Amino acid sequence: MKRELQIFLTAMMFFTRIPCPKWVNHEPEFLTKSSKYFSLIGIIVGSIGALVYYGASFIFSTEISIALSMVATIYTTGAFHEDGFADVCDGLGGGWTKEKILLIMKDSRLGTYGAAGLGLILGIKFLALTDTPVLLIPLTIISGHSLSRFIATTLIYTHPYVRDTDDSKAKPAAKSMSFFMLVSSAVFGILPLFFFKTPLIFLTIIPCYLAKMFLAAKFKKWIGGQTGDCAGAVQQFSEVIFYLSALALWKFI
Repeated sequence: MKRELQIFLTAMMFFTRIPCPKWVNHEPEFLTKSSKYFSLIGIIVGSIGALVYYGASFIFSTEISIALSMVATIYTTGAFHEDGFADVCDGLGGGWTKEKILLIMKDSRLGTYGAAGLGLILGIKFLALTDTPVLLIPLTIISGHSLSRFIATTLIYTHPYVRDTDDSKAKPAAKSMSFFMLVSSAVFGILPLFFFKTPLIFLTIIPCYLAKMFLAAKFKKWIGGQTGDCAGAVQQFSEVIFYLSALALWKFI
């Protein structure tokens, strides 16, 4: 039990800025297994965003409340996944060889492709949530964060880690995943969906996974696998796809 707690807290420390006990660190043994709690971290991050939205909605408009919610989740994670998405946009946009793409993705500077991609995906996320039925926004936020993180873990499970250097802090978490770890992530990933009144919400898993397959095909073609940035990009992309898919669902039921 203590070991699992340490693995969970390691995931919390790695994927968020939420304070953890001083005895928790980035020990590779625990960091490697932390991905199974990726979706649970999503529930926590999404819940923070939902609470900020709910509290702000008593004072501000829906649009401002959603914007504050997005600020809260980005602050909670330290823009961890947004950074990965931007790096992938820069890498695939500006590189033409595996070595060049990986080099660009590792560069901490934000390029044109990354800035454009990040601005667009955040804008679409905001617009999709503002168009979501008001009463469903908190649960939609939580579900988007949890399900998208499960989808990201499927990339780690299906595609090999390709960065051959040992100086990447994301390597232990992105390098490998067992089937049991994947199932654990799936449980937490789809859990919030059970709180929707319609079981049709589970259909949103399909476009989310197709989005992952689309990006995974590009990763396979250009770099031969995945990196931590790739998992972050899948999380961001599939989160937006979930919001859009849910929004489309509300239009037809």
